[in-house]
Amino acid sequence: MVIGGDVNGGVGDTWPENHQLAAEVPKKRTGRKVFRETRHPVYRGVRSRKGDKWVCELRDPHTATRVWLGTHPTPEMAARAHDVAALAFRGKSACLNFADSAWRLPRPASTVAEDVRRAAAAAADEEERSIRSTTTTAADDEIDDVYSSCYVEEGELEVVDLPRLLSEMAEGLLLSPPPSYVESCNAEERDWWLWNN
Repeated sequence: MVIGGDVNGGVGDTWPENHQLAAEVPKKRTGRKVFRETRHPVYRGVRSRKGDKWVCELRDPHTATRVWLGTHPTPEMAARAHDVAALAFRGKSACLNFADSAWRLPRPASTVAEDVRRAAAAAADEEERSIRSTTTTAADDEIDDVYSSCYVEEGELEVVDLPRLLSEMAEGLLLSPPPSYVESCNAEERDWWLWNN
């Protein structure tokens, strides 16, 4: 597997950053009229299977055969596998799902289906690790935020004097409420009393 560089093994060749992105090129409509849509709405070469798995396959333009790239738990993983195969088969004219796929993904040693599958699986695994580390980092940050919001600096409780505060609150409950205004008065007198005191 070659990381960055030409599929044919050219040393020093780098993939240009100006690949077509799938988001910029609208997807073609299918010819069927009545069917259950399984294609992903954004990613090319990705479709759902049984609602919770995502599969990817791509046609080899040289032999007109389909190359199965595997079943993946997330559409992003399947889209990365598609990008590896698209770069292997179409090179600079590949339409990619992600802008960073041109330089980030591993390259197959050749355009043989088995090599492409192996590189696609490596790219999908890398995407899964990336998703996992992002999720773990976000969860750790959230836990740190909760702990920091609950943490009380030394001396903060001294300012509040919690035991005295609680006893004053209890004393307030023992006091009788202030006398209420006589209910027999009409509304005009009550308004006058409210605003003139």
